[in-house]
Amino acid sequence: MPQDPTKSETSALLRRLPLVTILLVAAVGAFTLRDYLSFDTLRDNRAALLDFRDAHFALTALGFVGAYVLVVAFSLPGATIATLTGGFLFGTVLGSVFNVTAATLGATLIFLAARHGLGAQLGAKLENSKGVVKRIKDGIDQNQWSMLFLIRLVPAVPFFVANLVPAFMQVPLYRYVVSTFFGIMPGAVVYTSVGAGLGEVFARGETPDLGIIFAPHILFPLLGLVALALLPVLYKAVTGKKDVLT
Repeated sequence: MPQDPTKSETSALLRRLPLVTILLVAAVGAFTLRDYLSFDTLRDNRAALLDFRDAHFALTALGFVGAYVLVVAFSLPGATIATLTGGFLFGTVLGSVFNVTAATLGATLIFLAARHGLGAQLGAKLENSKGVVKRIKDGIDQNQWSMLFLIRLVPAVPFFVANLVPAFMQVPLYRYVVSTFFGIMPGAVVYTSVGAGLGEVFARGETPDLGIIFAPHILFPLLGLVALALLPVLYKAVTGKKDVLT
């Protein structure tokens, strides 16, 4: 029995609805929330935030994680400010746990929306393609762990891009979650530690140095992790062996 074209189109629209919603909210948020999710907002409300945290710690923690998840899931402006806020409110250790957990949850939501909406269709097209495109996809498939960690560790790769590309390359969910959680950890700890020192920055009337991640004592260890992520790729290129991890 032939499939009803109307039902097929409706089903395709429903599959893409979460991704379309995310893109629309991201577009609106880029213009409407830019002035609110900012360092100035954090500075101006720091006393109220600290008072609320001291009076309602558990509620503050849950509210913060929930808000961070929404920022990442909808690709709203202010992810860096959210990370600084985590450090400011909860310190480096606990703040890093909250930041990494929330960022991973938010990234997973947008990954699932993208894969459900377009990932399967685009992945099938790439798989059935020929020539250079197919060779690139095969190369990524054979080095998924390394490539996933690589796009998380390299500061130049936008977080939004690193969230979407794996969905279109048919990366398994557990690989995406694991590589996201551990891959964003180094950078998150750096920015969380900056946030933990915001009290002194506020007292001096200054702004935090967000370029600290490019300082030699931070950048060189990150580059070392990037090189470590590339080692399996180089090893397989030399030996001709395929990825043994599943």
